[in-house]
Amino acid sequence: VELVESGGGLVQPGGSLRLSCAGSGFTFSRYGMNWYRQAPGKERELVATITSPGGSTNYLDSVKGRFTISRDNAKNTVYLQMNSLKPEDTAVYYCNAHLPRGLKYVDYWGQGTQVTVSS
Repeated sequence: VELVESGGGLVQPGGSLRLSCAGSGFTFSRYGMNWYRQAPGKERELVATITSPGGSTNYLDSVKGRFTISRDNAKNTVYLQMNSLKPEDTAVYYCNAHLPRGLKYVDYWGQGTQVTVSS
């Protein structure tokens, strides 16, 4: 299983970024996908989730109305569109897949992509 994020960077407050995460090594279309973030000195937190195949979504309260998670199963890719970014959104963002392995579930993570919101 491999998850590869891209799309992070430096953006001014109020700006936008789109993160991408390409998955491989598993049947991408069968499983929900998640985006987490971790700011310096803070716990990693769940930002957004999307199911499959239904595509139902859920969001951290502080990003509702600003962030949108989506997926393209034909490209094995999940996206996080981030609008109206705030300095408090600064963090390393991680793509996550929670997959069955035998009788257990295992969390798989991407390498992370840095998002910095600053003027």
